[in-house]
Amino acid sequence: MVLSLELPATLSLEEFLQLPETKPASEYIEGKIHQKPMPQGKHSRLQTRFPAVINEVGEPQQLASAFTELRVTFGNRSIVPDISVFEWSRIPLDANGEIENKIEIAPDWVIEILSPEQSPTRVIDKIVFCLKNGSQLGWFIEPQERLIMVFTPNQLPTTMEGEDSLPVLSVLTDWQLSVADVFGLLSFRGNQ
Repeated sequence: MVLSLELPATLSLEEFLQLPETKPASEYIEGKIHQKPMPQGKHSRLQTRFPAVINEVGEPQQLASAFTELRVTFGNRSIVPDISVFEWSRIPLDANGEIENKIEIAPDWVIEILSPEQSPTRVIDKIVFCLKNGSQLGWFIEPQERLIMVFTPNQLPTTMEGEDSLPVLSVLTDWQLSVADVFGLLSFRGNQ
């Protein structure tokens, strides 16, 4: 179940950001606090394994890096996508060359994994919001149906399944990935 609290009209985004973090994370969307659901098995496994796969492909050549549960604040919202991927050149860095603690730009690629009892509409809205604010790519992963909806700016979403080849960030041009490859990460049989 997702907690949704109506906030007083005087609570601003800045005031929300001063509140203590919650577990699972809370997000600030249009004057309301929405607490994300606690990940269950399939969600947790995909959220753990898939960023590792992205980083195996993107980090050695300094092309891209994936982060889980990273708070990003932009466009008068503060959200925590399941997976945020940034092109290497867009990772916000501090003076020491380390990632900033406060991320105030949209990820290049936002990935959301639907949890049981979670509102698909609210999750899709988050992806669309990111695309309107600079993201290049969005994925909505539905583990129960074994499908992935792909979102790109100014286009209708595409539903992909099975052996369909998935689009990834353009900097990862040599990477071929199918829907089956993503859901294969759930398996504990074989060489997964």
